[in-house]
Amino acid sequence: MEKMSRVTTALGGSTLTGRTMHCHLDAPANAISVCRDAAQVVVAGRSIFKIYAIEEEQFVEKLNLRVGRKPSLNLSCADVVWHQMDENLLATAATNGVVVTWNLGRPSRNKQDQLFTEHKRTVNKVCFHPTEAHVLLSGSQDGFMKCFDLRRKDSVSTFSGQSESVRDVQFSIRDYFTFASTFENGNVQLWDIRRPDRCERMFTAHNGPVFCCDWHPEDRGWLATGGRDKMVKVWDMTTHRAKEVHCVQTIASVARVKWRPECRHHLATCSMMVDHNIYVWDVRRPFVPAAMFEEHRDVTTGIAWRHPHDPSFLLSGSKDSTLCQHLFRDASQPVERANPEGLCYGLFGDLAFAAKESLVATESGRKPYTGDRRHPIFFKRKLDPAEPFSGLASSALSVFEMEPGSSSMSWFVDTAERYALAGRPLAELCDHNAKVARDLGRNQVAQTWTMLRIIYCSPGLVPTTNLNHSVGKGSSCGLPLMNSFNLKDMAPGLGSETRLDRSKGDARSDTVLLDSSATLITNEDNEETEGSDVPADYLLGDVEGEDDELYLLDPEHAHSEEPDYVLPQEAFPLRHEIVDTPPGPEHLQDKADSPHVSGNEADAASLVPVDSSFSLISVSHALYDSRLPPDFFSALVCDMLRFYAEQGDVQMAVSVLIVLGERVRKDIDEQTQEHWYTSYIDLLQRFCLWNVSNQVVKLSTSRAISCLNQASTTLHVNCSHCKRPMSSRGWVCDRCHHCASMCAVCHHVVKGLFVWCQGCSHGGHLQHIMKWLESSSHCPAGCGHLCEYS
Repeated sequence: MEKMSRVTTALGGSTLTGRTMHCHLDAPANAISVCRDAAQVVVAGRSIFKIYAIEEEQFVEKLNLRVGRKPSLNLSCADVVWHQMDENLLATAATNGVVVTWNLGRPSRNKQDQLFTEHKRTVNKVCFHPTEAHVLLSGSQDGFMKCFDLRRKDSVSTFSGQSESVRDVQFSIRDYFTFASTFENGNVQLWDIRRPDRCERMFTAHNGPVFCCDWHPEDRGWLATGGRDKMVKVWDMTTHRAKEVHCVQTIASVARVKWRPECRHHLATCSMMVDHNIYVWDVRRPFVPAAMFEEHRDVTTGIAWRHPHDPSFLLSGSKDSTLCQHLFRDASQPVERANPEGLCYGLFGDLAFAAKESLVATESGRKPYTGDRRHPIFFKRKLDPAEPFSGLASSALSVFEMEPGSSSMSWFVDTAERYALAGRPLAELCDHNAKVARDLGRNQVAQTWTMLRIIYCSPGLVPTTNLNHSVGKGSSCGLPLMNSFNLKDMAPGLGSETRLDRSKGDARSDTVLLDSSATLITNEDNEETEGSDVPADYLLGDVEGEDDELYLLDPEHAHSEEPDYVLPQEAFPLRHEIVDTPPGPEHLQDKADSPHVSGNEADAASLVPVDSSFSLISVSHALYDSRLPPDFFSALVCDMLRFYAEQGDVQMAVSVLIVLGERVRKDIDEQTQEHWYTSYIDLLQRFCLWNVSNQVVKLSTSRAISCLNQASTTLHVNCSHCKRPMSSRGWVCDRCHHCASMCAVCHHVVKGLFVWCQGCSHGGHLQHIMKWLESSSHCPAGCGHLCEYS
């Protein structure tokens, strides 16, 4: 819906009047430009090239520059610019590499004036000199920039940016001979039109292609750039090195940037994808836009302020085939909908809370935070009328500090530095990490590592000396008890039926396999424990002697070299009649004298009968599978990892994830793993544990994580002979043809690890330099410098 508010602006002898309005175009627009008197706008695209008059109530089509019977690629425009000194002069950049100038004063229908066909690929940008009527600059996808004199048929200068493509070129408003250019590789170059052989200055502005730039109309040295990294950066070019003075984070790639007239800190931006809105930012407040225009329904391709001295009117063209005039007064202001409350934890547990001052009671007893940290401008401790945005969404900030001694994070640092995540067998990794956790007083974490070792490692690796179960009181032979057994858990009547069958004289043909390598552990030498390390079977039988014995059966792991002991049927004496056998529990000894303890001490009972002739149960098969596969515990291990992550111990979750590898990784979704990794890496980097962080990144199997240490690792190298930047990727400088990395000791090319002295810049192979310094501290290159290496 069109808004009905109107604005009238007096500019010298002319007056601008208008409202928010739009008109439909015949095709999507790629670029727009406004004439000098702000009364007309030209719209250019692949299938459109028209001039519209900007009237008070609407846009009126004045001229269609696409004339002729046959369509020509020269009319397929990627950019258009209207000269600010000559209202009859236009220039367009064609997608076929042609630069075309147009003379609106020609009497014929065809207004085309000159064609320049020197570029080999698409021309991305054209720009007129602000004060010279005949100077035109172009930047192309072929990596070259050309300066044209419209009084000649050919270009007068060619500038090579040594890059794949030029995305934008802009003449400086204040410096007559200077222009800026942006490139696909993230660099920005400053050139003097009198010196086409080399640029005056070059610096890396963005992490990715730089799509646009714009010189500040008032501040001579301010240059705004926008790139694919979703950043808008303001650079001060008056210093010896380009200095970033402001940075605005947007939500999409920045395609266009334009400074707002008469507003020193305001600029407008639009995106080339995803986001269709136009934003006006105050660079002093980079997190919330000052204004937002939401009229377009597709990507905005061109923006232009209607007059260089009027901040109220903004024109835009879009791929939705609309041309809009936006009135700044009608723009929505996101700051009015901003939430002035915030909550954040500090590195050492401090809690910062920001809220409206009306909600924070002054008598609540909160002490003001006297720290010297730099706060975002969005959160205000005190209102200062002299500061910007003092009346918009201001908040009072309170910081709750941890009690002294309770905020120590030394355990996190020690654990990260001492943990072993790879390079050893799984059993050793678990044992080592369990010992580290136990030394730091984290007993639950240590127990978790021990349980993981038991689950995923071979039971044969568990030493028998760790087993603390006793099997008999005063026994001299036997096998260690590996599991608890409780008579109360047995099915009713099981014992009586067995005794009844045996009383009838049934023959017993069970085969008993004994592990001769097992040893007896008595109750006199060991304490009572819960649980066990290795599951096993039991044999409870008739044994004559001082006490009955309880034997361990492990039929699956019997030693093949030992003979099988087969007890013949004739070896057993005839059983006597069992009459009035009392219940089993009444004939068991008290718990205090019992050598056997089950998992629940309250239900444990002794299995040693009072009468030596009392017959117990013979169990010749396992009560459960004695060798459960590790996959049986996968769900439990995954729940354990989520438990630690929910408790805030993401260090444990990531460490177990790395150590176990594919054993558990397949059961946890990729998004959850990525979230754990990023959280842990962020903590490590905040504690400056760079080496541990890099190790975690390298050991990760997630693509999103493993590429973190491969980004932003560009190393700019200068030639050691001519001191100029190495533009090629080889070992030889393309300017002076000298090798850039020669070892000062062996005089061969260093293709691996290179170490150099920061004082004299000489160096070489690491091993050669170390050996040299053992006998001399002077530079091996013979420059006389006393080299120092850290």
